[in-house]
Amino acid sequence: MAALPRDGLNDPFRQSIVRAMRTFDCIKPRHLLALAVLATIAAIGASYSAFAQTNYPNRPVRVVVPFAPGGVADSTARIVAEKLAEKLGQRFYVENQPGAGGITAARTALGAAADGYTLILLTNGTAVSVSLFEKLPFDPVKDFTAVSSLGFFDFAFVTNAASGFKTLAEFIAAARAKPGALNVGTINVGSTQNLSAELFKTSANIDFTLVPFRGNHEAEVALLQGNVSLVIDSYSVLQGNIVDGKLVALASSGAVRSESTPTLATVQESGVAGYDVVSWNALFARTGTPAEIINTLNAALRDILGDTETKKKLLALGIEARAGPPEAIEDRLKSDIDKWRAVIEKAKIPRQ
Repeated sequence: MAALPRDGLNDPFRQSIVRAMRTFDCIKPRHLLALAVLATIAAIGASYSAFAQTNYPNRPVRVVVPFAPGGVADSTARIVAEKLAEKLGQRFYVENQPGAGGITAARTALGAAADGYTLILLTNGTAVSVSLFEKLPFDPVKDFTAVSSLGFFDFAFVTNAASGFKTLAEFIAAARAKPGALNVGTINVGSTQNLSAELFKTSANIDFTLVPFRGNHEAEVALLQGNVSLVIDSYSVLQGNIVDGKLVALASSGAVRSESTPTLATVQESGVAGYDVVSWNALFARTGTPAEIINTLNAALRDILGDTETKKKLLALGIEARAGPPEAIEDRLKSDIDKWRAVIEKAKIPRQ
C-alpha cells in the first residue's frame, strides 16, 4: 500500500481512506478483473432498464376490458387503442374479460408485470363495485395507478312515445300522484343505471317500482311494449328507436347538457336539484409502473382525445372524449366510491 503521511491520521476521513486502500491491496488481480466485469454488467443493465422505459413501447401492449365486446366501454377502448398504435408505433390490442365486478380483468392485470405492457380499463362501475361486493379481491385505488380519463357520458331518461309524457317533470308529477304505480326499467341491480334510478327516486322524493333486466335489449323491449314507463340507459343504446319516433328522451343525467344531446334538458333542469350522474371510462396501469411510462401514455392520450376525428367518433357513441392528468381521474374514482356507497346503503341493496 502506498505510504500516507502520519500527520492527521486521527482524522476520520483519512482513516477511511487507509481502510479502503488496505482492502484494495488484498484483492488479487483476477478478482479485480471479475469485479470490473460485474460492474460493467451492472452499468449496462441500468442503462438498458432506463432505455427500455424511455423507449416505451417496444412491443405490443394489452388493454384488458372488463366487459364483453360491443358495449360503450369496449367501443371506447378499441377506438383509443387504434389511435395509440398509430401514435406510439406499436400494436395496442383489446382483450375482453367480462365478469362480475371487473374481478376477472383486475386479476389478469395484477398478474402481469408493472411495466406498462398490460393496461386496464376502469369505469364508474369499478367505483360501484367497491361497495356492492362483500369482499372485492382488489383495491382499485391502491392496486392501480391512473393514466388518464378517456371519456364521459350521461344516461338518458327515455319513455315510450305513447306514454303521454312530454317532459320528465310530467313523469315526476304522475309518480307523486300515484306512488309505486309507475315502473322504471334498468339493467341489473347494482349497475350504474340501476343506482341512477335509486338516486333519482330519493333525489326527486318520489316512489316507483324499479324493474331490473338482464340486459339493455330486454329493458328496451319492455319499454316498447309498455311494460315499464321509463328506462334509464345510455342514449346510444336507445338511439335507434328514439330517432324512429317510437321512444322519447325526456332528460339526461348530467349536471349540464351533454355535447352528444345538447337539446335534451337535464334532470336538474326538470326540477330535481343536485341530481348529477356522469359515467366514465379511464385507462389505468398496475401500481409500480414507472412514471416515465405513465407520462408517455398520458401525453399520447391528450393528443389523441383532443383530435377532432377521434372526438367525433366517440361523440357518435354518446361519449365526450376527455383526457386529463392522472390525479384528476384518481380523485374522481375516490369520490364516486363514496357517492355510490351512500346510494347503495340508502337503497339497502344487499352486498354480493
